[in-house]
Amino acid sequence: MKSSLLRIIPFLFCVLMVRGANADRPNILFLAVDDLRPEFGAYGADYIKSPNLDRIAKAGITFNRAYCQQAVCSPTRSSLMTGTRPDTTKVWDLETHFRTALPDVVTLGQHFKDNGYFVQGMGKIYHGNFDDAPTWSVPWQSPKAPGYGLPENLALNKPAISADPNAANNKKDGKKKKQPTPKNSRGPAWEGADVPDNTFQDGKVAELAVATLKEISKKPDPFFLAVGFAKPHLPFVAPKKYYDLYDPSKIQLATNKFRSHDAPDYAIQSGGELRSYHGIPEGSIPDDLARQLKHGYFAAISYMDAQLGKVLDELERSGLAKNTIIILWGDHGWKLGEHDAWCKHSNCENDTNVALLLSVPGMKHAGSRTNGIVEFVDIYPTLAELAGLALPTHLEGTSFKPLLEQPNQSWKQAAFSQYPRSKGGKPIMGYSMRTDRYRFTAWVDRNDSTKVDSVELYDHQSDPQENQNLAQQPDKKTLVDQLTAQWRGGWQMAKPIMKP
Repeated sequence: MKSSLLRIIPFLFCVLMVRGANADRPNILFLAVDDLRPEFGAYGADYIKSPNLDRIAKAGITFNRAYCQQAVCSPTRSSLMTGTRPDTTKVWDLETHFRTALPDVVTLGQHFKDNGYFVQGMGKIYHGNFDDAPTWSVPWQSPKAPGYGLPENLALNKPAISADPNAANNKKDGKKKKQPTPKNSRGPAWEGADVPDNTFQDGKVAELAVATLKEISKKPDPFFLAVGFAKPHLPFVAPKKYYDLYDPSKIQLATNKFRSHDAPDYAIQSGGELRSYHGIPEGSIPDDLARQLKHGYFAAISYMDAQLGKVLDELERSGLAKNTIIILWGDHGWKLGEHDAWCKHSNCENDTNVALLLSVPGMKHAGSRTNGIVEFVDIYPTLAELAGLALPTHLEGTSFKPLLEQPNQSWKQAAFSQYPRSKGGKPIMGYSMRTDRYRFTAWVDRNDSTKVDSVELYDHQSDPQENQNLAQQPDKKTLVDQLTAQWRGGWQMAKPIMKP
């Protein structure tokens, strides 16, 4: 008996030591929102009803100048979750899994799991039906729900993106083979049916998150809970009460309903994603339809916000809030008629500038804002540092923890985004650099980046909407040369200068 106790005592001591160390580590509530551009209350848009988004901002910090690495779902989420850039993940489309190029990469969730956290994911974290089992402690879940509340709209919704199930699991190329979605093949682009919140996926995800918080509050280990909300992604479906929050006659339309002057014609595309929905015409969207679409987008934000509120309420009710870091991010920006275009899929400011809120218990600058330039690849190292975890060597971002301590300090010299295109059947890539004052984009041959097809230059001091490309103006040649050299220096040369 004595020898048995002697063997057990060291084991129990180790367990208690680990639990004691874990007890001091903060929990992470990791909130992803699909297609949420930085236009709601926390960003000064008080005409959008977003009390729960604003609640996070009031307790934390709002990043005015956060940027994604590629403005479309799978590339941006793969980049954020791996802490690497699209040219490293090799994910530039919606069909490739990052494990194809990075089979052994340690993802953000995986890193926390490997360091004693209970890590669970639900809703849209990775793109679509993509998942990554090593990221989670338990299998990821995504509740099923109808896309519309009205039977007639469900009947119209016959999307023709048919993935080959064999290709989805193809280890050779990691791609889901898809067919293009025909125009007008989906249901309507908006709906405001008089139905309960939990009719749709976000309502069900909120219920699952609340139930999960009740369970994990009983466990000794710290948690990393990733909750992905689908709205305001198209279609703009929300229960009627959220539509009723807005008077459509007061909704303002984009003032720059034209393409950027002197920009290459492929820089911004009209928004083919929107045209897959029933009743959306080709060409410029008429003002009355544009106003209805914006009404739907705003209502979808408010619906998502209400579901977010249920999760935040449970976090507080359970007593977990006092030791939980909350981060909320929109996966990329979105155009609502700017440049006579809709959706994302470009390098412009509307698409690459993202919503990012971060609340840390006890932070001394709660409710503040920062203009420091940050990128989505910076989220991984930031959360790891805040939790006291060592940083993996593969990361291509920089922790912005110092900005929480001094929000007004200067930070990165630039943020980098990219978007692929095809010109005359040849693949090109637009590499975009956002500095404090300028957006510079070089469109280059994807097989030889020394071959530049065209250049864009926008001065945000005089042209914050990016309406006039200055790159071809003779008096801007020196500036273009300077920015070209800075761009070629890459993200490694744009890191913040740390003060001693």
